[in-house]
Amino acid sequence: MNEPVHPQRNVELLGVYVNDHLAAATGGIELVGRMLGVHRGSRWEPPLEQLLTELRDERAALLRVTRAVGIPVRQYKQLGVWLAEKVSRAKLNGRLLSRSPLSDLVEFEFLASAVRGKRSGFETLRIVAEVDQRLDRAELDRLIDQAHRQYEWLTEARREVAAEVFGGRPAAAGEAVAD
Repeated sequence: MNEPVHPQRNVELLGVYVNDHLAAATGGIELVGRMLGVHRGSRWEPPLEQLLTELRDERAALLRVTRAVGIPVRQYKQLGVWLAEKVSRAKLNGRLLSRSPLSDLVEFEFLASAVRGKRSGFETLRIVAEVDQRLDRAELDRLIDQAHRQYEWLTEARREVAAEVFGGRPAAAGEAVAD
């Protein structure tokens, strides 16, 4: 039987790192759940439903990572992010008593950025998997690919929302990137 190869450096920092990503996953689930309430019956509902399912799967995968490498889950971090997501609902968005179209844009932009960070987190764990056999490389590869697809969809979605809010063509931003 092969003994697991443990990370050679900064094992305690891996616990901090994974707990930070676990807390962010909790916040993402809360945000997408709220967005679903706003976008029920719209064209955004089906992809947001899929995203929510995938975020829950990813959170479960992060919990498996914590168990596999013996990292204690820091509940206070998750509670803090959950609370911060609730407080963020009170942000000023140009309207006092109703939801602003700017809220949709800000939420899609935030999600796209968060998913990019999440993908980086899975990539980092995949690097750690090279020296720690307790981590499931195939699972991490799947999660990286899934996060990449989410980011691509969210990028297109936020471009569409930006055009709806301010005018213009969503494709213009993609054309600028391609040049």
